[in-house]
Amino acid sequence: MKNQKYQLSQLIAASSKRVPADLVIKNGKIIDVFNLEIIEADVAVTDGKIVGIGIYEGKTELDAEGAYICPGLIDGHVHIESAMVPPEEFSDIVVPHGVTTVVADPHEIANVSGTDGIDYMLRASENIILDVFIALPSCVPATPFEHAGAELNASDLYPYYTHERVIGLGEVMNYPAVFSGEKEMLRKIEDALLNNKNVDGHASGVSSDGINVYGTVRIRSDHECVTPQEVRDRLARGLYVMLREGSAARDLTALLDAVTEKNARRCLFVTDDKHLDDLMDHGSIDHNIRLTIEKGFSPLLAIQMATLNAAECFGLKDKGAIAPGFDADFILLTDLTSFQIKDVYKNGVNVASKGKMIQQTPKAVSAPSSITSSVHLKSVSTEDLAIRVPGQNKANIIQIIPNRIVTKHAKEHVNSSNGVFVPDVNRDQLKLIVAERHHATGRIGCGIVKGFGLTSGAIVSTVAHDSHNIVAAGTNDQDLLTALKTVEMMRGGLAVVEQGEILASLPLPLSGLMSSQSHIEVYKQLKQLNEALCRIGFIHNYNPFLTLSFLALPVIPELKLTDGGLFHIPSFDFIAVTE
Repeated sequence: MKNQKYQLSQLIAASSKRVPADLVIKNGKIIDVFNLEIIEADVAVTDGKIVGIGIYEGKTELDAEGAYICPGLIDGHVHIESAMVPPEEFSDIVVPHGVTTVVADPHEIANVSGTDGIDYMLRASENIILDVFIALPSCVPATPFEHAGAELNASDLYPYYTHERVIGLGEVMNYPAVFSGEKEMLRKIEDALLNNKNVDGHASGVSSDGINVYGTVRIRSDHECVTPQEVRDRLARGLYVMLREGSAARDLTALLDAVTEKNARRCLFVTDDKHLDDLMDHGSIDHNIRLTIEKGFSPLLAIQMATLNAAECFGLKDKGAIAPGFDADFILLTDLTSFQIKDVYKNGVNVASKGKMIQQTPKAVSAPSSITSSVHLKSVSTEDLAIRVPGQNKANIIQIIPNRIVTKHAKEHVNSSNGVFVPDVNRDQLKLIVAERHHATGRIGCGIVKGFGLTSGAIVSTVAHDSHNIVAAGTNDQDLLTALKTVEMMRGGLAVVEQGEILASLPLPLSGLMSSQSHIEVYKQLKQLNEALCRIGFIHNYNPFLTLSFLALPVIPELKLTDGGLFHIPSFDFIAVTE
């Protein structure tokens, strides 16, 4: 309390101009996200806080040279693990893009490593430049129809609510458990509410009647809208809508058709799952802003959604605006319409300039063996990969929708030999497998996928939402077996193989999800993977590895594959590959 009183005394002295502020930015154009106006005035900063707007003197004075002063951007829902680097490297990627705060759900690493994974993400994000707030993973495993590396009950999560950066309960994706009033799920929600924490939704494919139930249990946000009507339905029922633009789910442009000046205050931006190369090439929330401006929206409205709206959604009272009492997290923009970032400031300190960090990255924290040795695969043979095709050879097929994480349920005739499915590259019918990799149970789900367009070889990943078993797609069994062995030897990762040769790979030894190398090195390896993908025939305009990773997620319509087999989301049950 003494320190707080001392800080308030210092802030008041600077705000009232009795003493010079630590930093004063002059000749800037302040973006007022409350009135959606531009203010030309000084911005005074002391002890990392904004203490005034007006005319001020500072111990240090910065000439903004007419640049716009924009609040730091907030990503309202992100899985850091999807960038395939730990928090300290993730910070170095997104901060130069103006992102100073994220709400991260360590759902991915928790599905592999349980509470050890949550503890690691909290420690790894403790002293980095980026502010990382944590939404506790609500569904580990995501459903009872797959086998994850861990299971987290309400009693496992409850102790984390005392942590100052734990902001709430993350995406509640097991909506049948909510609707039926399942005891354990309701306890997780009640624990969050009793601790005055947020509860985040995940209402993929849920009707407006279902949203009534979500709202009733005080779930106040959703990032799974894919149509404008879904946006309207959720806004009308009091939810915040997170407008997502990730690497696999590129929904933003379509969803903006539902956003108006009247309802935009309940909308915010998220990336959810975005690969490192996509972040480095195109950006993070800054990319969402640019897309929104290109759609015809006012830059100020787009910035409001990326800052103030996100802060209010999560009760981050010190973030999201350039105003007294707010954290001095801000961006200097040379151009408003193209959202060109010159400098990024965190707590009043210049941390990035012209797309590069200028502050040193903190040393990575060590990870326990439960995280660094997470791949345990039972020996697999061609017999384990066989898909029996009796009768008329008609099969249920997962059909990819480019740049979407939802899929179509197709039914097509397939080729077979001796009663076993044979992949057909001419008809783009490949074999898809999901192999349990946490406890060496030997469980393998086999199916057929359409949409990759590979002409040879196979691709494999230990990133397979949400249980993160091994997922692979290929044109033949031998390359699929080579792919499985490759990621096992790497202790997790991505690989492209052809005729038994490893064309390119990216080791991900941290729970099979993240690299222990720098983001620069990971970027290089991702580019090598992209080159290898071209060699085996991939020509489409979407991220095949991210798409592959979502083919194992049985809470996103319409047809997916788990280690237990082919799962039909509309009926919420398994179905046979062949009819």
